[in-house]
Amino acid sequence: MMNGYDGMMEGMGMMMWGMGLVWVLLALVLILAAAALARYVFFGGHKG
Repeated sequence: MMNGYDGMMEGMGMMMWGMGLVWVLLALVLILAAAALARYVFFGGHKG
């Protein structure tokens, strides 16, 4: 049987992983949005 301390540490690790994943996803979305905006501005939107 594991004690409460080990369980709490494991929970903290999972939370940290979750936070990291959220930050990576946010960064990816921001980069994609910036790239789309730059393409729209510099290449005139939907001209082709």
